[in-house]
Amino acid sequence: MMTYTGKKHSRLPGILTFVIIAAAYLAVFLAEQSLPSTSMLFTVLKKGATYALVAVSMNLLNGFTGIFSLGQAGFMLIGAYTYAIFTIPVEARSSVYQYFDGGLVQFTLPVFIALILAGCVSAFFAFLIGLPVLRLKSDYLAIATLGFAEIVRAVFQWNQLGPITNGSNMLRLFPNFNDFNIRNAQGEVVVYLSALIPMLISGVCIALIILLIHSGYGRAFKAIRDDEIAAEAMGINLAHHKRLAFSISSFFAGVGGGMLAMYQTTVQAKSFTSAMTYEILLIVVIGGVGSISGSVMSSFLFVACSEWWLRFLDEKQVIGTFEVPLLRNGFRLVVFSVIIMVVVLFFRRGIMGTKELPDLFKRRPKEGLK
Repeated sequence: MMTYTGKKHSRLPGILTFVIIAAAYLAVFLAEQSLPSTSMLFTVLKKGATYALVAVSMNLLNGFTGIFSLGQAGFMLIGAYTYAIFTIPVEARSSVYQYFDGGLVQFTLPVFIALILAGCVSAFFAFLIGLPVLRLKSDYLAIATLGFAEIVRAVFQWNQLGPITNGSNMLRLFPNFNDFNIRNAQGEVVVYLSALIPMLISGVCIALIILLIHSGYGRAFKAIRDDEIAAEAMGINLAHHKRLAFSISSFFAGVGGGMLAMYQTTVQAKSFTSAMTYEILLIVVIGGVGSISGSVMSSFLFVACSEWWLRFLDEKQVIGTFEVPLLRNGFRLVVFSVIIMVVVLFFRRGIMGTKELPDLFKRRPKEGLK
């Protein structure tokens, strides 16, 4: 009896995936050197890379560990503020903290160290809040984490914390993605990297999450998701692993918050509303709960549709003397909502379901021949 096992092609999906990712990075670099810096493509790439990281971090909880959390915006807020506070140049602090005597922090950290610190501070708060909150399950856990995000947003606008957070005033003048562009002695940009850098940061972080998912801890997370009783019977410490997943997810959400601060160039607590968490959750659902590739692809599609492709629907369109009806400010959101409903109805498991990009290149083994 002859049996085709497909072992000869076991490395092909991984190689093809690596080639596609490398080609995508190369395409971004070349596009950035040739297209004008004001192109909406770069807005999609920067914000899409940021949302992709946060969506994957949320998927680590919802899709791979079975913890339904809605506190992502709160951890992004903590990360954004941590990054901004520690990267504002010392000479600019007097103008930023003009109502608080220049602020309490009087030193500056390098950008990448500040991003790591943003993740660590978010993970620390996640560990503290996780001690009581992770005892809850399902909707109760979601409500508790959503409440935490709202509390954090209010606290960071408290004037008593003004010397640190600048109260209800925005933080600004910290390094952003445009500062990664390489300039000559005259200050002219010779190599553009403002869109490639966020994709590289997001790509490294997502790669770390993938390695975690395929490790022993990742298998423990999946076991908890599938059946907590069976996982505990196999010797998995539920409380420890839930806190670990919650803290790791919050770490990368904090890094994503720092990246969002770099994208927006300013930070203000009132912009980190619950609607931001719902957008991230929507991206996870559209891409596929339990699929890293789905979260990444749906992030860029979501940002492209909301920020670029459907923008014309908010403006009046006149063809000759005929004015196209319904096209006015806000109609874009109506069409966008309809598209989301269609996707959810016809792709109930999301675009990718639980599959990953390498799975698309795998061949099904042929049945044995007698």
